[in-house]
Amino acid sequence: MKFYDFYMSNAAYRVRIALNLKGLSVEQVIVDLVADEHRVPWFEELNPQRMLPILEDDGLTIAQSLPIIEYLEEAYPEPALLPAERGSRAWVRSFAQSIVSDMHPLMGRRVRRYLANQIGATAEDIDGWYRNWIAAGLSGLEGMLVARAETGQFCHGETPTIADTCLVPQTYNAQRFGCDMSPYPTIMSIVETCNGLPAFADAVPEKQPDWKPMEGVIPGQSRESK
Repeated sequence: MKFYDFYMSNAAYRVRIALNLKGLSVEQVIVDLVADEHRVPWFEELNPQRMLPILEDDGLTIAQSLPIIEYLEEAYPEPALLPAERGSRAWVRSFAQSIVSDMHPLMGRRVRRYLANQIGATAEDIDGWYRNWIAAGLSGLEGMLVARAETGQFCHGETPTIADTCLVPQTYNAQRFGCDMSPYPTIMSIVETCNGLPAFADAVPEKQPDWKPMEGVIPGQSRESK
């Protein structure tokens, strides 16, 4: 099994957690997004979208974090990352999609880069954009968790699910950009529980082999455009 990864990819972070929870070993291939390695011909041939993550397994090449995690759930079902009951599975998927489809696309590096390089947004403008959409998204997620009796130590019950694999990386990025997390006590309690598990703790960017400090790289810029 081969996994194309970059330490600061939020989407790849989700998959790293899922791989760890399932105890799966992979051959890790680093694709440095800041150095634009995703734009080289061999990677574009692998994934015409030029995006991470990518998983290769059993002759298959799978893109996008949630399809990868769903594939892992079907191919390697233990431990389960989806509840047994279909209504609960639907809720977990809905929660995960709220992050992956609604929040993350507004905050990704290519969006911040476009705001800076094409629209002329300042670092302060981009920071305001990021904080606005983080607050809107996390407020909704907090409400979803508070409203459900099934919310436990984790997003659903007492074991991690796909919902948690998506929540933890999103809150990591929010904290990285200095967002106020005090309005989201339920989220932060769940994140603290998750990060107490080795599967989550070992997936953090700082523990990846390609980790490097990101100081000096503002949200809208690459190293080359500084």
